[in-house]
Amino acid sequence: MSNGNGQDGARELIAFCVGEQEFCVDITSVREIRGFAAATPLPHAPSYVTGVINLRGTVLPIVDLSLRLGFGRTEPTERSVIIVVTVGAQLVGLLVDAVSDILTVTDDNLQPTPDLSSEMARSFVKGVIALDGRMISLIGTDNVLPQQHDLAA
Repeated sequence: MSNGNGQDGARELIAFCVGEQEFCVDITSVREIRGFAAATPLPHAPSYVTGVINLRGTVLPIVDLSLRLGFGRTEPTERSVIIVVTVGAQLVGLLVDAVSDILTVTDDNLQPTPDLSSEMARSFVKGVIALDGRMISLIGTDNVLPQQHDLAA
């Protein structure tokens, strides 16, 4: 059975680095990958929203994925990129340290997130891929934006 990504049962993922760890997102949610650009800060935005940028007439929020995942703040370098993803009907930029690979995997390669993980971790990590000695966490983009309870805090 095809999932629309090409080979039967296969899906393509964009792998990237956040600190020393590798993560990936489904390529179907990726609109584009662009070089780092400083964002314009917004007052009272959550700390992990670094601001907004203008992408060809569309203003989109930039989320520091490292900070959103509970790691430290990203210090942008020349390798830093913004992965523009679609979340629902909105475009969001994910600030990451570098894009590392395009992966083609099947559902058999995707292992469930361990039960030892917290609900917060499971809300972001949809599974883990063990591939060529690497452990790559699949990020679900649904929760990268602030939820209503985040904004109320």
